[in-house]
Amino acid sequence: MPGDTVSLTGWGRTAPTAAHLIRPRTYEEAVAAVRARGGRGGIARGLGRAYGDAAQNAGGSVIDMTGLDGIHAIDADGGTVLCGAGVSLHRLMEVLLPLGWFVPVTPGTRQVTVGGAIGADIHGKNHHVSGSFSRHVLSLELLTADGEIHAVGRGTPLFDATAGGMGLTGVILTATLRLLPVQTSYMSVDTERATDLDDLMARLTATDHRYRYSVAWIDLLARGAATGRAVLTRGDHAPLEALRRGTRARTRPLAFNPRQLPAAPALIPDGLLSRTAVGLFNELWYRKAPRSRSGELCGISAFFHPLDGVPHWNRIYGRAGFVQYQFVVGHGQEDTLRRIVHRIAAQRCPSFLAVLKRFGEADPGWLSFPMAGWTLAVDIPAALPGLGAFLDGLDEEVAAAGGRVYLAKDSRLRPELLAAMYPRLDEFRALRAELDPHGTFVSDLSRRLGL
Repeated sequence: MPGDTVSLTGWGRTAPTAAHLIRPRTYEEAVAAVRARGGRGGIARGLGRAYGDAAQNAGGSVIDMTGLDGIHAIDADGGTVLCGAGVSLHRLMEVLLPLGWFVPVTPGTRQVTVGGAIGADIHGKNHHVSGSFSRHVLSLELLTADGEIHAVGRGTPLFDATAGGMGLTGVILTATLRLLPVQTSYMSVDTERATDLDDLMARLTATDHRYRYSVAWIDLLARGAATGRAVLTRGDHAPLEALRRGTRARTRPLAFNPRQLPAAPALIPDGLLSRTAVGLFNELWYRKAPRSRSGELCGISAFFHPLDGVPHWNRIYGRAGFVQYQFVVGHGQEDTLRRIVHRIAAQRCPSFLAVLKRFGEADPGWLSFPMAGWTLAVDIPAALPGLGAFLDGLDEEVAAAGGRVYLAKDSRLRPELLAAMYPRLDEFRALRAELDPHGTFVSDLSRRLGL
């Protein structure tokens, strides 16, 4: 099985490390890769969309699972699919949408694998209704450190450790997913502006229950009375009768045709995202949004994955890359959220990608990120002076409020805060020690945090 020594980073392009990359194409090759991982262990990797260092392994092996991307069985009546862990959500949409089915949960990119979606227990704009990805996984096959393949069902400790376990319990090989029925590949979308953070939270609290999907873009450079002003976008899958008769959309209601811009330059120069440039963008973005608009139709890709149409958009932050900082605090901790938003605004972080959502009830994954409450995600250029100390302070405030940061996006959390954020951490460590006493599955993330 051929392999190469390569330099790998997360999507944020910070902290590159070199590893031996192995690309299995069969179960047998995956087993061989695990058994031949070497002294530094190995970790599975999908399409590299974890923002931090979760799918890197300095000096060890990284197992590229994208070759195990088969769609093995579709129950078009019952709404389930059995697929390889290396298949992307993009590919599932290509195959399933024409049959009237959609993935139950999707993050802001469809360029993630099913294995990665389970390992990070990803969430989307519908968490307040549908929970995280693992809620819709009926079963999975897991290759463990002893080289054996196990069928893992819901409700078992191994399932709950694997969902959100960042690949540290083993290599996911296949999964059976429960799907969402849809009549079209269009969304019916309501858009409105919120004047400040309190206005935004009030709107979300009062009306989120009416929508399957809900998200707010928030202007974190606005200050004073406008601090936390936002554009709130919510909607659901459009029914067939919402498409006008005689139009192309009505003729092909389940067509999936995501748009793609030409490839970006090899590297966008540093300094493009100055505070002035981002401030201007944020002002224009806020002003162009309607004060209130209902029932607008747009395609699935435009609603869920607008940045997927921009190749290599992560290069816009320059050579140093960027940190995507995402945290959640529970209901009742709104003052913590307010303080953090005001601190970010006062820091003048040049971010044009910041979103606020409400989470519903948590799923059972021991290291799963979502919990009932408020989550804010913000992209910040890694070269921003004083960023490390600033984010350390936010971490402490989040931990003190009983919240947590998202491990799939982390590249810098201090390990001493982890137990406060993830109360089932000791159970996870104990199961790992039992399953993998010799440290077969290791990543830069797990070494840094002592997972």
